[in-house]
Amino acid sequence: MRNIKLTIEYDGKEFGGWQKQPNKLNIQGEIEKAIKQITGEDVELTASRQN
Repeated sequence: MRNIKLTIEYDGKEFGGWQKQPNKLNIQGEIEKAIKQITGEDVELTASRQN
């Protein structure tokens, strides 16, 4: 297993929040889908807030 740090900034107006939610567009789910398309691996993101 490997760990990768991503620093992400986004405009969330079109999304229903960060966390995966059934039947709502969300940031976490979209990033996980993009990573799977690129790497072929299923991933689960863990978020932390940086100020």
